[in-house]
Amino acid sequence: MSAVEPDRTGLDAIRNQPEFTVQLWQYLNRATSDWKVAAGRQKAKQYAPLFARIEKDFGVETSFMLGVWGIESAFGDPVVAKNHMRPVIPSLATLAWAEPRRRAYWERELINALLIVQNGWSTPAQMIGSWAGAMGHTQWMPEVWLHVGFDYDNDGKISPYGPPDDALASTARYFVERGGYRRGEHWGYEVRATEKAHGARSYAEWQKRGITRADGGAFPQPEAKARLWVPVPGGPAFLIGPNFLAAKSYNPSTTYALALCYLGDLCVGGSPLVQKFPGSEPNSTLAEIEEIQRRLTALGFDTGGADGRVGLRTTLAVHDYQRRAGIEPADGYAGVKLLARLRQGS
Repeated sequence: MSAVEPDRTGLDAIRNQPEFTVQLWQYLNRATSDWKVAAGRQKAKQYAPLFARIEKDFGVETSFMLGVWGIESAFGDPVVAKNHMRPVIPSLATLAWAEPRRRAYWERELINALLIVQNGWSTPAQMIGSWAGAMGHTQWMPEVWLHVGFDYDNDGKISPYGPPDDALASTARYFVERGGYRRGEHWGYEVRATEKAHGARSYAEWQKRGITRADGGAFPQPEAKARLWVPVPGGPAFLIGPNFLAAKSYNPSTTYALALCYLGDLCVGGSPLVQKFPGSEPNSTLAEIEEIQRRLTALGFDTGGADGRVGLRTTLAVHDYQRRAGIEPADGYAGVKLLARLRQGS
């Protein structure tokens, strides 16, 4: 700890939260961008034996694991790691020192990170992650690394970095042990719903009530239980089962859970949502995001570079541009409508 210098990135992120709310369709568009789905499909082929082994050992289906891997680190994308990750021990030490609301939590995670170094599993230089201390392919906090992680590739150490074996298998274990993931059940399905209804029923019972899959397919497990969920009035409806809640165990946001499940389905060949969200727009391509970043940079806004990845700096740059241009709402969303406005301005 003698050489550790404060890193205020986390403090600034906590204390200077942007004053806007991302709509569900915007979050889903960002989570399921064209380049991310393409990368996920490539990873599904590249690591097919690993995913098959994980499903055999833990019962967690390939799509689910691809979803969490893609959401958390863009499948270990080196550009994301280079542009958006920071040394973890200075981040945690700074939060433990200067963030009073959760000081005890940050102190525990700092000690956990030091225990990992003491165990010989990693070094401070290798331990890079988010400003909150989450690391590796599936963004483990140090506590998860210590207590859930295990050596799945038998190389003598437990690591969320490098080959994804340890990270993915340990995360599958997390979903089972802490999320209650059920072997053999899908998380849920997009459906067409003509009524509001509460309570858990079997898919067969829902079908008798006129609730059918939006893509016209059958429910593969008609006796499994699910609940009807319409996250946005007038938008897509879903029947969600217990494994949707397993996704929430990794992050308590229903928006996060839906993005994880939806991205995973797309990565194994699933189709986009049939029904549209009110006011939504088509997803941006990688080239379009890069163009947005280049145009904002030329106007003096700091996007962190034109890498096609929408991180916090790009979101803040969009937000600041929208405010300067009088665009309402100033929601920070880098989409095709924003690109059209930027092109007009040029």
